[in-house]
Amino acid sequence: MSDTRGRQTSDQPPAGGTPPPGGPPAPGRRPGEDPQPRGGILMGRPFGVPVYVTPSWFVVAALITWIFGGQLSQVLPDLGATRYLVALSFAIAFYASVLVHELAHTVVALRYGLGVRRIQLQFLGGISEIENEAQSPAREFWLAFVGPLLSLLLGGVFLAAGRLVELASVPGVLLTGLMVSNFVVAAFNLLPGLPLDGGRMLRAVVWGLTGRPMTGTVAASWAGRGLAIAVLIGLPLFSASRDGGAGRSGTDTLIDAALAAILAAIIWNGAVGSVRNARLKEALPGLRVRELARRAVRVTADTPLGEALRRAREAEAGAVLVVDGLGEPIALVRESAVRAVPEHRRPWIAVGALSRDLEPGLRLSADLAGEDLLGALRAAPASEYLAVEADGSVYGVVALTDVEQRLSRAVAGA
Repeated sequence: MSDTRGRQTSDQPPAGGTPPPGGPPAPGRRPGEDPQPRGGILMGRPFGVPVYVTPSWFVVAALITWIFGGQLSQVLPDLGATRYLVALSFAIAFYASVLVHELAHTVVALRYGLGVRRIQLQFLGGISEIENEAQSPAREFWLAFVGPLLSLLLGGVFLAAGRLVELASVPGVLLTGLMVSNFVVAAFNLLPGLPLDGGRMLRAVVWGLTGRPMTGTVAASWAGRGLAIAVLIGLPLFSASRDGGAGRSGTDTLIDAALAAILAAIIWNGAVGSVRNARLKEALPGLRVRELARRAVRVTADTPLGEALRRAREAEAGAVLVVDGLGEPIALVRESAVRAVPEHRRPWIAVGALSRDLEPGLRLSADLAGEDLLGALRAAPASEYLAVEADGSVYGVVALTDVEQRLSRAVAGA
């Protein structure tokens, strides 16, 4: 079917221009998908925000327990197998510190009225899913900085507490480990590249200097990509240079390289995704039903597909609407079903067999735009929707592929 857009009948002029060029689906969830997947095991709701632990956390916790437990045998050899229980306690306490880091972001976001969807503890740390962007560079800066700041404060608290106990003891080892890990978390997150907190701080600075949040996002994204490359190359070299590489096995080298690759991939993908999400949010206000809707021709359910397509071509319409004997719309012909029918069979198949009944959720107000439009698409997933005016008259047909292509064009080049 043609992609010419406009109002519902063939005797009205098109309301929009040519369709946007094709491309890959927009990144992230599709408009019809659930915007709030659970994402793990629910652990609680501090400040009303759900905290989830993903399955990957248990893998990393087990790895920390194994590695830290092995190191404890050198510091506290008398512990025996109990050292693994101590190591597990460290793993849990470390992730509790990560949770405090994320809760700092959450409290500030709630204070600014931005909303927080959830907190996830996963693989190498945590994520606070903040629903809205900060309204100013200063708020963006403090929203990002508060997490590393809390990690620094926690590191200081553990440092002070460690001075009160014997270092060569279980409390001393745990406090020292937590002190070092929190300082490392703070330092790592302060690195100036998205998706790290330091990247968001850099974004805020560039935003404040230029007055353009997108310029800040692009700058911080490229800094993040550079950081990913530096981690990929630098981390194995740094590990190999310690003590001249003495005592290092091939397994140690392989583990360092794998860890560097994982960290680099996470940073790179996060940096690219940050630009895409920013461009997506920037494009949302311009996503309007009146601009997306295709002109539609009306046919009855027993009309042969070939004839319906001929009428659509003559009318320069991009959709076919099935109506009853009184001319009232009852179904939408699915474009994907039309494409699946070979050319030679189209004169012998009625459009009614290729249509979807018009359920209540498939009628969209012609005035919908932005987040409201995406919300309507998520509420009733489909491939085509009927756009109607306030008085119930038909405006046109909105195809999900057109929405995806518009969003894809918005984020292209990220």
